[in-house]
Amino acid sequence: MARIQRAILSVTDKTGLVEFARKLSAMRVELISTGGTAKLLRDSGIAVKDISELTGFPEMLDGRVKTLHPKVHGGILHVRKNEKHVAAVNQHGIQPIDMVVVNLYAFEKTAAKPGVEFEDVIENIDIGGPSMVRSAAKNFQDVAIVTSPVDYEAIAQEMESSEGSLSLKTKWRLAQKAFATTAAYDSAIASTLERIGAPETDGEKFELGKDGGFPETLRLSLHKAFDLRYGENPHQKAALYSDGSGKGIANGKPLQGKELSYNNIVDLQAAWDLAQEFDGPVCAIIKHTNPCGTAVGATLAEAYKRALECDPISAFGGVIGVNRPVDRETASEMAKLFVEAIAAERFDPGAREIFAAKKNLRLVEVVPMEQKWVLKNVSGGVLLQDNDVRPLTEADLKVVSERKPTEPEMRDLLFAWKVCKHVKSNAILYARNGQTTGVGAGQMSRVDSAKIGAMKSVLGIKGSVAASDAFFPFPDGVEEIAKAGATAIIQPGGSVRDKEVIDAANRLGLAMVLTGIRHFRH
Repeated sequence: MARIQRAILSVTDKTGLVEFARKLSAMRVELISTGGTAKLLRDSGIAVKDISELTGFPEMLDGRVKTLHPKVHGGILHVRKNEKHVAAVNQHGIQPIDMVVVNLYAFEKTAAKPGVEFEDVIENIDIGGPSMVRSAAKNFQDVAIVTSPVDYEAIAQEMESSEGSLSLKTKWRLAQKAFATTAAYDSAIASTLERIGAPETDGEKFELGKDGGFPETLRLSLHKAFDLRYGENPHQKAALYSDGSGKGIANGKPLQGKELSYNNIVDLQAAWDLAQEFDGPVCAIIKHTNPCGTAVGATLAEAYKRALECDPISAFGGVIGVNRPVDRETASEMAKLFVEAIAAERFDPGAREIFAAKKNLRLVEVVPMEQKWVLKNVSGGVLLQDNDVRPLTEADLKVVSERKPTEPEMRDLLFAWKVCKHVKSNAILYARNGQTTGVGAGQMSRVDSAKIGAMKSVLGIKGSVAASDAFFPFPDGVEEIAKAGATAIIQPGGSVRDKEVIDAANRLGLAMVLTGIRHFRH
């Protein structure tokens, strides 16, 4: 294995770079660098040669051209065992470059900044960086390509233990990572720009706010976070992939407990999504992706206790999502029940202390994010749709019954509608005083959902309101809801038999409001 004698360092993320460069320098590696990276190293007392000294050309065009030069890429790309390559670089005075340490312009961060100008986005498309990364990765047998600060320590240790060299196995692993890095980078650029509509005339500016709709080519760039023990069932293999944003369930921070399972993650997403629907303290208890209990409260502890009251038997072994930091009081209540996992934005120290006694309980801290699209696999491709995030207020509702809902009924109708949205279709959900009282989920008949929701009720349905995720095709669903003891219904409307359905509500003394939108959840 040949000793690494010369390295180019040019990074955007300077985490750990000074210490790594100091170790390289101590192993007699000549360091060559660009712009801000060179200044950082020089200010830190590390000897470094400017890239312009190597190429004989200054950095040009506001930094657009600095490493795009034969003395850079010739030094990286020539195969050391190829006599013609060696003769060519010697003829032109090109020195070998044995290591390239590069990470790329922060394109995605720049593009995501509020109010960012289109020109700034374009200028943050890195050209020289990906070119060096690809050159080094292509010639991995002779050149080590380092694209992440995460690898600095291991690389330095290996070099220190092998007289300044790196094994072919390490170089190959780094090359694989490098090609994945440039692929993800190009995918992010293409996906971002593809969503920007072109100006109508040459004189108009490109505007980031203009959305070109769904992309012609859907590019997914995800890295494996970890393997799972198994999938939905033990005979299925599974893994979790992350977008690297640091947000959402896939990037949640596990604080304790057994490793997360496939089903845990699916249920955590369902619990988290439902909890994010509300502004005030709320708790959602999920079982097999359906809410078995959801409630609001003056405090999170109160919301949890009220959610548990909805169906304590089904809540056993469930997954919890909340929209407030979990405090000691809430943790004390939750710790009384066997729960698989809890998702929250934060767990206070007092809560952590209480949960520590429950070794298997999984606690996951989640950074909120906006999820624009939802994907679902089908054989041969994927379905892509907008996320179902349309808000609904009282002003959006149309009262179609003779009796108008009372103020308490209206509050409960809006609460029930938010929760019903997260119940598998066909869905009928009963609620009273900001608390679910019965959930009928996933039935082939809406009437059966109405019956099951009432049958499973622990708190009783009398005085509740009901939400239906889609219209009633016949009056029988309304009749079943009235029979159970509910007093008001919220539903989308749109059936050819709407008049019959509304007539049934009037005949039974129910208040009925229409939303004009449905919430199928398949």
